[in-house]
Amino acid sequence: MCKLIVIMPVKDSMDTARDAIRAVMQSQDVDFAVYNDFSSAETTAELTDMAADYGFRLVNWADATDHPSPNYRLTLQDAQRRALSENAHLVVVESDVTVQNETINRLAAEVKSGTGIVAAVTVDSNGEINFPYLYARKLKGGTVSTTKRLSFCCTLLTNEFLQKFSFESLDPDKQWYDVFISHQSVRLGFRNLLMLDNRVLHRPHSSRPWKLLKYSNPLKYYWLKIINKRDRI
Repeated sequence: MCKLIVIMPVKDSMDTARDAIRAVMQSQDVDFAVYNDFSSAETTAELTDMAADYGFRLVNWADATDHPSPNYRLTLQDAQRRALSENAHLVVVESDVTVQNETINRLAAEVKSGTGIVAAVTVDSNGEINFPYLYARKLKGGTVSTTKRLSFCCTLLTNEFLQKFSFESLDPDKQWYDVFISHQSVRLGFRNLLMLDNRVLHRPHSSRPWKLLKYSNPLKYYWLKIINKRDRI
């Protein structure tokens, strides 16, 4: 059985990132890396202290690149290299997601030959399925195969899939890649799974609060997205 490498990209928003990191570290003994994407000095200092206390690996992109945030592409590329070199599955947990004790183990338990990606469904504080899995509210069953996009909120990318698709080919003009990668998995013939009974708390857009305009003022949201070239997927 492949080992698991867990990563978490962080861009400030320590109120959620703090909870997210602690939840991962308390869930099991994991190979865990936090990628700090040009956060503030205060956030970087707290992440440094947490890394010393909890023992996770901290990658500060400010020490390694001058490419401006967001650096999701660099993060995925670095994580894929590690996963392949260590014959590991790659688990992405975003910094606005709080896992439960068995969340990650349950993702791994679903992996079989031909599986590309396995995702835990996201819920709000009331336990209702929320963004980005609103389409899953009408689905029934425990674990379902889907050709719809999977988010990287709490998601396992299998070693088998990582061997078939190189993140070096990701478009540098884009900023986010979960939709593209989940569709690429299907195109390559892999089976993507969404676990409806493996639920994680999601407090969306904590690191990008401007995105909340999508719900309160969608016209302004899409206008800002276009003129500022934000959120390219």
